[in-house]
Amino acid sequence: MRTQKTVWDNPADLIRHLQPDHPVMAFAPTVLQDRARQFLAGFPGLVTYAVKSNPDETVIQNLVTAGIQGFDVASPYEIDLIGRLAPGTARHYHNPVRSRREIAHGVREGILAWSVDSGSELDKLFEQVPVSVEGQGVEISPRFKLPVPGAAYDFGSKFGATPDLAADLLRRVADRGHVASLTFHPGTQCTDPMAWESYIRVAREICYMAGVRAHRLNVGGGFPSHRLAGVAPDLPSIFTKIGDTVAECFGTDAPALVCEPGRGLCADAYALIARVKGLRDGANVFLNDGVYGNLAELPVIGNLDRIEVLTPQGRPRSGERTGRVIFGPTCDSVDRLPGELALPDDIAEDDYVIFHGAGAYSVVTNTRFNGFGAMTRATVMGFE
Repeated sequence: MRTQKTVWDNPADLIRHLQPDHPVMAFAPTVLQDRARQFLAGFPGLVTYAVKSNPDETVIQNLVTAGIQGFDVASPYEIDLIGRLAPGTARHYHNPVRSRREIAHGVREGILAWSVDSGSELDKLFEQVPVSVEGQGVEISPRFKLPVPGAAYDFGSKFGATPDLAADLLRRVADRGHVASLTFHPGTQCTDPMAWESYIRVAREICYMAGVRAHRLNVGGGFPSHRLAGVAPDLPSIFTKIGDTVAECFGTDAPALVCEPGRGLCADAYALIARVKGLRDGANVFLNDGVYGNLAELPVIGNLDRIEVLTPQGRPRSGERTGRVIFGPTCDSVDRLPGELALPDDIAEDDYVIFHGAGAYSVVTNTRFNGFGAMTRATVMGFE
């Protein structure tokens, strides 16, 4: 194999030269930076990146280069990672449930923004979190939830207070002297701008019930990536709906806005290159990656169908597409993608299946179960 190049033109170029036998995550820094600048130019507030979606150091460094100055961190590890890679940027510790040891770590690191969704967890914050750090007020944001459709799955089953409880928490935060703000998350891969509108209107009601002006309103993540073939998600419409609804509901008393996209920033900057291990009797496709590797979330959130199939020479397969069952490489029958995926009928063993938009919640889920999943990473100029 010729391996002189370190940056490939595109996945086809990589395949032609390397013909990799293990899964490869192809990363396009220009795509990531372009998406970050789209958020910075379009979202009417502070853009923070949800580190959990892809904590790769090159991702963090490219986001900082593009102008991202805030990060949503969910653990002491992520706090320290951003402290090392992006010192001086904002770190929002927005995992609503933490141990007292985790809280103490955040306090030692000077965290200035916290979230909470219960009275018991707020009591734990009050025990340790100061009202200010070096003259800067410390923010605590009650997180609330609503039964609003429009997302691939709803985070409200685990996190979020009812609006009544959120109002009580907001009042307690303000009475204690902390910076009182609000936060919500409309659910992952949310394509409907109306979901944000519904949450923002209820945020105004929570402030009214609490008798407290929220300093900031964090409208969460949920911003969609381009998972399905066809028209890409309309991020500008979501940004516009958020800005217009806040102006309508709050007027001149509007809180500052924050968002915390993860998937919406990083997913489309990656493509997963998997190889066909076999075609069982010409029907079922077995890949060298699956749900124990970089495709772990597909059974929960649904398939990525922005797929192309290339020969080992990097040429696209052009046969008529038909639905096929796809299995991963392990001996566990759970290792199967949901439903069927449309693949060209001339697909063959040793071909490559490229899943575009695979950069979120993938590189962190590889378990190496059964000894499979020896993923490598590569840099490409783009995906065309």
